[in-house]
Amino acid sequence: MSAKTLSILASPRKRTEMMWGFIFVGPVILGILIFMGFPTLYGFFISTFKWTIIGKHPEFIGLKNYVRMFTDPDFLKAVKNTFVYVGGVLLFSVPLSLLLAILFNRKMPFGEVLKIIYYLPVITMMVAVSMVWRWVLSTEYGILNYVIGFFGAETIPWLNDPKWAMPALIIMSVWKGVGFNMVLFIAGLKNISPMYYEAADIDGASPFRQFISITLPLLSPTTLFIFLTTMMNSFQIFAQAKILFAGATSEASGAGPDNAANTIVVYLYNNAFKWGHAGYAAAQGVFLFVILIIITRIQLSLQKRWVHYDA
Repeated sequence: MSAKTLSILASPRKRTEMMWGFIFVGPVILGILIFMGFPTLYGFFISTFKWTIIGKHPEFIGLKNYVRMFTDPDFLKAVKNTFVYVGGVLLFSVPLSLLLAILFNRKMPFGEVLKIIYYLPVITMMVAVSMVWRWVLSTEYGILNYVIGFFGAETIPWLNDPKWAMPALIIMSVWKGVGFNMVLFIAGLKNISPMYYEAADIDGASPFRQFISITLPLLSPTTLFIFLTTMMNSFQIFAQAKILFAGATSEASGAGPDNAANTIVVYLYNNAFKWGHAGYAAAQGVFLFVILIIITRIQLSLQKRWVHYDA
């Protein structure tokens, strides 16, 4: 032990503070270990078995589930769809959230009311949102196609055409989550000291130059947090894909026509609870876990190049 650690342990006051700290933090740590740590480790364990949940006893097969996974065309398509979905959500959600945050960060008529309106989808249940968007995107009676047709354009089969299934899913997800990221960006903007903009005004910097040289760099910690949380949530997409394309899904499909909106978690769910391949589904869960760890680690390693903190 270091001299600093020994000095802390020797002080009755410090020992009391540490004891109470462990008392308050202990239940949270215990909950994480029980409800997150143990299932994760058990998932690794199950992935080495051929297990149908009901019926036969688990059969140890080593890494065969992982070999099967990378030779399964349906799984590979689900991986591709998931990456396309994540990329689409990040591409549109983050810039749109920032644009709204800059707009609402200024004093404007009914600004607070508009903030609430944009935030309402965030606290609305995903099932309700997905059901509403099934109506909005309907080819026959959807309001979006009605607007498109009003301007003379050809209606789009959002939920029935493999080409349009993923764009439909991305549009709905961006609409659902943009309000949450907007609130985070507003908090980040309010945390930037006004003295930077005052100095830039004195130097004659244009609003665009202030945005590029002041706002974006000092907002980068918030941007990193939003990017990581949006990415993680997007990789785990499930409910909206299943509900939005209910009725447009065949037995062999996870979500959407011709597997067009099938994602890793949807395919995992079908394998585990629809087809009874629990070991194979666990291997897919391990794959998703590893992918998230790798991408997050890369982002955290690269943050030194673009994330700036206000001193």
